[in-house]
Amino acid sequence: MERDQAATPPEAEREGAVQRTHEPAFNLPAGLTCILLFLVAIHALRTYVFSSSLDQDIILNFAFLPARYDHPLAEQSLAWLWSPVTYSFLHGSWEHLIFNIFWMVAFGAPVARRIGMARLALFWALSAAAAVALHTVFHWGEMIVVVGASGVVSGFMGGAARFVFSPSGRISRQFAHLNRRLSFSEALSNRSVVVFSGIWFLTNFLVGFGMFTPGGADSVAWEAHIGGFLFGFLLFALFDPRD
Repeated sequence: MERDQAATPPEAEREGAVQRTHEPAFNLPAGLTCILLFLVAIHALRTYVFSSSLDQDIILNFAFLPARYDHPLAEQSLAWLWSPVTYSFLHGSWEHLIFNIFWMVAFGAPVARRIGMARLALFWALSAAAAVALHTVFHWGEMIVVVGASGVVSGFMGGAARFVFSPSGRISRQFAHLNRRLSFSEALSNRSVVVFSGIWFLTNFLVGFGMFTPGGADSVAWEAHIGGFLFGFLLFALFDPRD
């Protein structure tokens, strides 16, 4: 997914280190592992332990509903305040959860290694909110239930696109977090970033037209995916401690 030609000596050394060192395929940061276990625990409780009425209360109070913001906030519960984040901890099915976990392992791990867990927590919250903010623009006042960490995963993808590719265009699986962050101009002229982002956007636009989704476009909050990706790609530097 990325770009140029000769790496600087430190990057070249790191790439060489990757070739010589065989790291475990799933050596996840401990904090990210805890998050994934937390998501699994929540869904297991909702599926196997909680009653249907309790689960409905959880959805009502913690899922995201665009309709909340079409009514006076003083006349409703405070769910409008926290639901732009808490919806990302709920999932519609095991398939939905496993799909998000798969992509979170791929893109969340390098982001977590790079920015640390404190920044990751803030990144999660703000990317989740940015995702449903764009979704709400297209679905203002609608009674649509939005759940899932897909917007956050998209934020991870957007943020990772700024650094996971070395200047040579390669991905260093275990050491990608050590790469220099690409500037906007470098990222937009990097063939790997452009191809990766182009395929990502094309796939989501096709989902928006009802392709790849048995339930149609309404079953996937594709606008939220785009909102999360744009947040991660455009604002990742605010969370990145590296130059």
